[in-house]
Amino acid sequence: MARTMEPLAKKIFKGVLVVELVGVFGAYFLFNKMNTSQDFRQTMSKKFPFILEVYYKSIEQSGMYGVREQDQEKWLNSKN
Repeated sequence: MARTMEPLAKKIFKGVLVVELVGVFGAYFLFNKMNTSQDFRQTMSKKFPFILEVYYKSIEQSGMYGVREQDQEKWLNSKN
């Protein structure tokens, strides 16, 4: 019985590995896009504010402060 499970276990392992790699690269792409584009951050604030909050927390954790304030200031000025 254990012999017949090995190919299935390998397929499952490969599938999990692929899903994890796609997740890591997707998270990197999303972070990089938010880090380089204030307009994209504005879009994220409208559609997915919780993801933008994670972005702000992570960059504040790394010692970069003021990005949130700059974004809010620009967005308020663009409304007026």
